[in-house]
Amino acid sequence: MHEWCIMNGGSEAETRAARSALSVLRLIAACPVITGRRASSSSRESPFSDLSDTHSPRVPSFIYRVSLMKKPQVVFVLGGPGAGKGTQCSKIVENYCYTHLSAGDLLRAERAREGSEFGQLIASHIKEGKIVPVEITINLLRKAMEETMQKDAKKFRFLIDGFPRNEDNLQGWKKDMDDKADVKFVLFFDCGNEVCINRCLERGKSSGRTDDNRESLEKRLQTYLQSTRPIIELYEKQGKVRSVDASRSVDEVFADVKAILEKED
Repeated sequence: MHEWCIMNGGSEAETRAARSALSVLRLIAACPVITGRRASSSSRESPFSDLSDTHSPRVPSFIYRVSLMKKPQVVFVLGGPGAGKGTQCSKIVENYCYTHLSAGDLLRAERAREGSEFGQLIASHIKEGKIVPVEITINLLRKAMEETMQKDAKKFRFLIDGFPRNEDNLQGWKKDMDDKADVKFVLFFDCGNEVCINRCLERGKSSGRTDDNRESLEKRLQTYLQSTRPIIELYEKQGKVRSVDASRSVDEVFADVKAILEKED
């Protein structure tokens, strides 16, 4: 039907719609597990939009039904401060088709953003080693995923580093994102407290991060042990945790990470 419209002089709107339909179908045929949002040439809709509210008569309805089936694929990356989450995520991005989103980096960027209504609140929570309200974190994560997928529909796999950090985070994700993204598994970097602290103190010498000091680190570790470990244990009961001994060298840890990713793929 769509080839006929293109080849037999359909209206301009019909031809655009047909070309968009063919593009979507070809992309899906090439990569059956794709979950990125394919925007039309005339409008870049959010992959998280309620498409039924934005349906246009110019575009065949089946395109919207196909779009509704596509979701971002998420791997939660958890571990204590200094466990090496960011380092390993960078290596994953270099070698695999993932986009790295650090909840902490997004929060620090929002804290530093001029005019941010949440800057002071984020700053005080980070200083005290407390967890920022879930609504703020999820909003930043959702926006980052949305912008990534709008730029490139093939970038639909995300490493979300440092989230969920407590029960409130988990419930907030389930409420706002369960129907918008698929959590494939949890990549857990298991590392002893002293190793974590020493790594962070060393990192603080060059990173400029204000939370890389012993006082903040001890508070962050307590928060992690009290709030985040129970979340990891919950996912373990669901068979979704893939654990790595993160006390070893970067290359040794990454060898295990590669084995996990290749098995999951």
